[in-house]
Amino acid sequence: MRAFLDARSVPAGSTINTDLAIIGGGPAGISLALALANTPIGIVLLESGDTKPDAATQNLYAGTETGVRYIPLDATRLRYLGGCSNHWGGWCRPLDPVDFETRDWFAHSGWPFARSEIEPYYPRAQSLVEAGPFIYDEPARWSKPLGAPLRLGPGGLYTTFFQFSKQRDNVLPTRFGERYADDLKRIPNLDVYLHANVTGLRLTSDASRLDHLDIATLSGNRFVVKPRLAVVATGGIETPRLLLASNDVMSAGVGNTHDVVGRYFADHPIPGQTATLVVFDGRIAPYYQLIQTANGANFRAAFAPRNAYRQARSVADSLATVEGEVQLDSTGQAAVAEMAAMFGIDASAMRAFTLGCGMEIAPDPDRRLTLTGEKDALGMPRLKLEMRVSDDDFLRYRNTLKELGRQLLLARTGMIRILNTTRAEWLNGLDWGNHHMGSARMHDDPRRGVVDANSKVHGVGNLYIAGSAVFPTYGASNPTLNLIALVLRLADHLKAQFR
Repeated sequence: MRAFLDARSVPAGSTINTDLAIIGGGPAGISLALALANTPIGIVLLESGDTKPDAATQNLYAGTETGVRYIPLDATRLRYLGGCSNHWGGWCRPLDPVDFETRDWFAHSGWPFARSEIEPYYPRAQSLVEAGPFIYDEPARWSKPLGAPLRLGPGGLYTTFFQFSKQRDNVLPTRFGERYADDLKRIPNLDVYLHANVTGLRLTSDASRLDHLDIATLSGNRFVVKPRLAVVATGGIETPRLLLASNDVMSAGVGNTHDVVGRYFADHPIPGQTATLVVFDGRIAPYYQLIQTANGANFRAAFAPRNAYRQARSVADSLATVEGEVQLDSTGQAAVAEMAAMFGIDASAMRAFTLGCGMEIAPDPDRRLTLTGEKDALGMPRLKLEMRVSDDDFLRYRNTLKELGRQLLLARTGMIRILNTTRAEWLNGLDWGNHHMGSARMHDDPRRGVVDANSKVHGVGNLYIAGSAVFPTYGASNPTLNLIALVLRLADHLKAQFR
């Protein structure tokens, strides 16, 4: 079994030649290396950190934020082998078909291909995240042992299901650095360098191709990697920093001829307790509140808008989850009693629960990452994030909640009380999913995107970007499963480049 290499021990000033350089050892970079194992392609994987966290390396992520309150930039990511899989919750769900479509009412929407393009890669992605069989929207498979989903009247929402990355002995879900370390060491055509920070993407003088990568370590060592092709897999925040900071040939940065790099950054807002759900008879399947196990998978239910409803009613995606049980105040109790009497329903056993949510927000070119004049320990400029959430983002979700309430009443199952009415209420206690997307977005038109449909940087013949930084729109599903499916598609494309 091969050992990982230490970039601090590489002879200073040397050049490492390789077919392919993968920059970043998170889920995207590791999945790409695994997908290209045992091919004739010589691969170098460059990871900034070690196999364990280190404060000095983590500090390279520090930056500033303005606008809507967000997570500090050095707290929302982890800079060691495995990347953000070292602190993810394991939530998995594929993007919906409508997420890939151009929506006239949703500005800047549309992928350059349909979901069918990555459909064949989902089973392998599912295997890599260790989430069980790919049976997300087959409620009979989940409900048979644990009870039927809540009955909803005809309408726009339905009960969907998350699956979870395999949890062993109550330990965190699959950490890619730990889980796949030995697999990486067994790949004969792969060298993994730890402590290897890429500080520059150096283009040829005509800017048509990547010539080499500048590598630096915190110990002061510097050398060069010269690949035939390179893939940046450093996440939705660090990817634009590297592209923008590599401005020696193109003054605006690599891939930034049209000032798109760093724009359209997105995360999933988690606005906390958005509504109260009342179930008149008090009966609710356990998979709504807690992770359950059946059919070889860990899973949990959520309420989601159907594809057709999203198009017809101009709402975005959302995934509403049932959280803790609560006691209604006197106003709530009176409202339930009045509604039950109106429908002739016995609500004496009613129970109430808070609803949480992960929301999709619209692409916004002014929600962006830019460079500052401050430098990190390697001399790289630090980032500033301008975070924004529009009132329309909240309004679309509020309208979705109204539809859920209508369907519950229509089925005489329950009712909804929406708690947030003002922007201040939505922002109070707002949290985020740590899902970094969109900052190097995919679009066939180089004026509107950083990479093309094959994830190649526009105008640079041998440079690609992997991960959720390329998502043009975001859905409400957690990105990890989806970005890995996209990475596996990229792997097939790269194999063809070396034939």
